[in-house]
Amino acid sequence: MKSLLLLLVSVCTAVGAVQNSTVIESRQSSDKLVFAHFMIGIVANRGSPRDYDSDMQRAKAIGIDAFALNIGTDPYTDQQLDLAYQSAADNGLKVFISFDFNWYHDNSDGTRVGQKIAQYANRPAQLRVDNKVFASSFAGDALDVNAMRNAVGQAVFFVPNFHVGQANFNNLDGAFNWMGWQSNGNNKAPQPGRTVTVQQGDNDYIRALGSKPYMAPVSPWFFTHFGPEVPYSKNWVFPGDLLWYNRWKDLLNVKPRFIEIVTWNDYGESHYIGPLSSPHNDDGGSKWVNDMPHGGWLDMAIPFIKAYKAGATDVTPYITNEQIIYWYRPTPKNLNCDSTDTTMVGANNASGNYFQGRPNGWETMNDRVFVVPLLKQAGTVTVNSGGTIYNFNAPAGASAFAVDFALGSQSFTLTRNGQTVLSATSLKQITNTCPCGLYNFNPYVGTVPAGARDTLQPNGLQMFTNGLKVSCQASPSLPVNPPASANPTATKTPIPAPTTPV
Repeated sequence: MKSLLLLLVSVCTAVGAVQNSTVIESRQSSDKLVFAHFMIGIVANRGSPRDYDSDMQRAKAIGIDAFALNIGTDPYTDQQLDLAYQSAADNGLKVFISFDFNWYHDNSDGTRVGQKIAQYANRPAQLRVDNKVFASSFAGDALDVNAMRNAVGQAVFFVPNFHVGQANFNNLDGAFNWMGWQSNGNNKAPQPGRTVTVQQGDNDYIRALGSKPYMAPVSPWFFTHFGPEVPYSKNWVFPGDLLWYNRWKDLLNVKPRFIEIVTWNDYGESHYIGPLSSPHNDDGGSKWVNDMPHGGWLDMAIPFIKAYKAGATDVTPYITNEQIIYWYRPTPKNLNCDSTDTTMVGANNASGNYFQGRPNGWETMNDRVFVVPLLKQAGTVTVNSGGTIYNFNAPAGASAFAVDFALGSQSFTLTRNGQTVLSATSLKQITNTCPCGLYNFNPYVGTVPAGARDTLQPNGLQMFTNGLKVSCQASPSLPVNPPASANPTATKTPIPAPTTPV
């Protein structure tokens, strides 16, 4: 199972706009493909190809071409790969193996990696690119690529997550950049004077690859809050805000041959776009994942994927169903959840939290509701955040804005010519109380019209209470019906989407 640790990202100077444009044009290809990173390490409880069918069908429906099956060296890996490959074949989707080098051992595992590729190379669902077996990785800079190729015994299209400046790109068919979030270049949130944008990563890889294809990342968020109850304790957040929207817009201009969504189901790092109800085991992340569906992000990707494959930069022609996608964190970032006074456990600002600290990067977050209207024609989008009213004149197509959030219910309305077209109130209120005694920087993602109810299954909640010092029920708790809209108290101006690089 992926240990959820990221590697150091090298910081290189971005190439100039003219040079970058020239390199991009030389890499254009009509076979643009979209993948989604799928964690095999948390689905050991699946016992049939049918347990994978819903994921396969949903991914195919939104335009995803293949799942990148992230594997370690767990004893259940082959069983789950067999089931996933069979389900993919049954549902008309492709899959390929993405080797996780938190478990494999770089140089010494070249033959082992090749043998695993060969084991599944001829399965009907195996993705092939340019008539070669496609394979990838998470990390693995020192892998003996020649040994890997020799062990496969047939042509391999190898696009690993090797790092610029740390690995030899000469023997690769392409390369994958994992870092889909702004950082300080050392696996933490940006700091004053130390910001590495995702676009800088694009430029570094494009320069290193030359005419070879680039696999670009797109990710909506990153928050993880594991404590000492698990062996891989970590506690940080990268700035997300409108990243999902801005990154897709950016990729329509970058036009890489491959895009990989990070991720479909890594719940513990909060960048999942797949359903909570997808069968999986709990790695401890359920404490901040419960009641936090992300399906709206999946919906938002549909017109962008269509535009990307068509080589377009405008998604307007590809919007077939009008929606409003919104997301926000459930509490203000300054809420104090650090008290260890056990007599105060469960009280506001005194939760008995076992982490003793906000996640690294918490100060980079904004206390806002983020809104993306997907419209076939212009309209006015109104947000009522806890009584504060914001009106945004949304054009046809995809647009974005943000509003400063207030405690209470969050309501959204689309009107045209004074008539209500769409309207809904979120099931999730913003509160000033630590949920289950924790800092939760995972966002709630909703849609207007509201989507189907999506909840964790019992296996996805098994480690919910591990490490908690607050009595908290390990079950979905969102209400069946939304709360009432807040009474209007003020009207303010919304915040337009930023234009700075992501």
